[in-house]
Amino acid sequence: MEFQQNLLEYISQSFVTTGETISVAESVTSGLLQLAFSQMPNASLFYNGGITAYTLPQKVSFLKVDRKEAESCDCVSENIVETMALHVAKLFKTDWSIATTGYCTPVRSSSYKIFSYFSFSYKGEIILTKRLELDHRTQALDAQLYYTEFILGCFKSEINQVLILK
Repeated sequence: MEFQQNLLEYISQSFVTTGETISVAESVTSGLLQLAFSQMPNASLFYNGGITAYTLPQKVSFLKVDRKEAESCDCVSENIVETMALHVAKLFKTDWSIATTGYCTPVRSSSYKIFSYFSFSYKGEIILTKRLELDHRTQALDAQLYYTEFILGCFKSEINQVLILK
């Protein structure tokens, strides 16, 4: 499993340059974003950590997701992922955060679709939330890897926008 090295280096250099920090809350990517951040040069200077909260009770307990809302959507919605992003940043006291939730296999509660939501927060505000859908025949690990790489690419773009505004 290998991520685009230039992407990891770019994100790392951006954080080292700004002196800002990041944390991650994952469900559908199940630790792959945390793995990617741990592989970045100088990760200990900006990557404060992450949490993989795969089940509803953990999302409620650690990431302050509303239980009734989570039950109604199987923990997969735009609002759920935004709540996860905001709370992981608070939990780890970081400037930035990334959160993911969704499905890597087609199941009844996903209407047999494979999709995820991801969200980025910066300084306590949601700056991007998107839904990403894949072909229903995509293998689970391939879906997780694709989500991770796609999210990191989008994150690079968001870092660029924030740096331009500074």
